[in-house]
Amino acid sequence: MVSPRQGLGHRGEELAAAELRRLGYEIVARNWRCPEGEADIVARRDGEWLFVEVRTRRGQRFGLPEESITPRKRARMAAVAARYLAEHELWEVSPQLALMAVEMDRAGHLLRVELLEIEY
Repeated sequence: MVSPRQGLGHRGEELAAAELRRLGYEIVARNWRCPEGEADIVARRDGEWLFVEVRTRRGQRFGLPEESITPRKRARMAAVAARYLAEHELWEVSPQLALMAVEMDRAGHLLRVELLEIEY
């Protein structure tokens, strides 16, 4: 059984993947796991490899999606990206980290889906 939170997260990931495709990215992997953590979405476009954390919020009770990316999370994302590139022998690639912020209102209507670069 899927919890409401899991359902919201899954819907957010679907919206994020659709937005990335609209922006011209190819989705290479979803929910890619390794000992360092997980990449929600791995995408590429014109030689650029993007490692995306999707954060979905319904309302602002827990803050904006971008406020949830801590320095520890950034470091984990960088480690996951490095592991992915090493495992796939993509030695010349410099990974880009990004957040896909998805916001919905209480009724579940989409308010915002935005791709934001994460500095690390």
